[in-house]
Amino acid sequence: MSRWTASQVTEVAPDAASLAAGRKLAVPGPWRETGCNDVLVWGQCQGSGKTPYQVSVDLTGPAYRCSCPSRKFPCKHALALLMLWSEGRMDDSGQVAAFAEEWAGQRAARAGAPAPAADKPADPAARAKRLEQRLARMDAGIEDFRLWLTDLVRSGLAAARAQPYTFWDDAAARLVDAQVPALAERVREAGSLVHARPDWAHHLLAEVGRWWTITCAWQGRDRLDADELADVRVAVGWAQSSEEVRDGDARPGPWTVLGAHRSDDGRLQQQRTWLAHDDGEVVVVLDFAGYGQALAVPQLSGARLDVVVSRYPGSDPRRAMFRDPPAGAEPVTALPGRTPLAEVHAAAAAALARAPWRDRHPAPLAGVRIVRGGGEGGEWHASDASGSVPLAAGAPVWMLLALSGGEPVDVFGELESGVLRPLSVWLEDRVVGL
Repeated sequence: MSRWTASQVTEVAPDAASLAAGRKLAVPGPWRETGCNDVLVWGQCQGSGKTPYQVSVDLTGPAYRCSCPSRKFPCKHALALLMLWSEGRMDDSGQVAAFAEEWAGQRAARAGAPAPAADKPADPAARAKRLEQRLARMDAGIEDFRLWLTDLVRSGLAAARAQPYTFWDDAAARLVDAQVPALAERVREAGSLVHARPDWAHHLLAEVGRWWTITCAWQGRDRLDADELADVRVAVGWAQSSEEVRDGDARPGPWTVLGAHRSDDGRLQQQRTWLAHDDGEVVVVLDFAGYGQALAVPQLSGARLDVVVSRYPGSDPRRAMFRDPPAGAEPVTALPGRTPLAEVHAAAAAALARAPWRDRHPAPLAGVRIVRGGGEGGEWHASDASGSVPLAAGAPVWMLLALSGGEPVDVFGELESGVLRPLSVWLEDRVVGL
């Protein structure tokens, strides 16, 4: 079966309320063990209870099954699963989940047809054909987006800002249809930020440059090494299953928690936890939760975790996931990898040279002061002898001043768009998360 478009998913929704609820759940956070093959799409969605809902869709019917109590067909969980599948946010797999295989077998028995076997390997020819079709669709979508970008720049940023939101949303929708969801999300977000940010012109110019760089990297992907290609796949939104990562590149601890940050845009909650190994490697663990779902329990800054993490492919700092629940939290008070601000900026510049669309970089700062620049009403900065960096809007300035007493202090944070978001303060006797 060919992959559905967003409009085809919309057509099978029983009502507008189910469709809206499905859109809120169509994010990676609440889902696990997702997969698809020629005829089935499956996944488990974590609801408010302990047991996740088991969701299966037979594309040949189509037919739907979900273990939730809803009497609507398809329910919001099945719609969300179809949205993720249509956007290309799950890998093709011939290994059918047990619950989906059992349901497909029951349907096949009633119809007198053979059921897909859970242990049957994927058809290499069919999988190669699906991959070829996806790449062709993505290539066409990227080329169409490059033309849209060219027209945007030719018309000027001021003209782009005067465009209605549908101008951005339509471009994003075409990228979703082309199975480039991550780039689509950036474009959709820009449609709001150009009206919300006072520095909209600077921000939009930088974003357009990133988008163009992503399209160039995608079109030149045959010349990239494995890590560079992995970075580009993340930038366009080509998902990699968590099961594949969990069974892949793993590294035992101990790992030290540098700091964590939570964000919530009303549709998706995200939790970023930065970890450092004893040899200096830094990784970030990302947790997601959809609307109404609970995020994973945060780890305390300064905790030393005896845990194995599995690392996603890509360049440093890499994304990672806990293979098992962390244990043995022994606190430390010395910030691992603490460096002057100039060296943090140099490391961020090197990371940007490898992947110019990166949004955030770890910043383990040694001995910085919190100072106000430009007199009364000026921006607050983190400063040392090698330079200074503005603090992000909403940073807990007074907490930083109270903890440091105006003296140099070690701070861990994230560099993002030229500003620092402080996440933890490392004192002689304790670590304080912000």
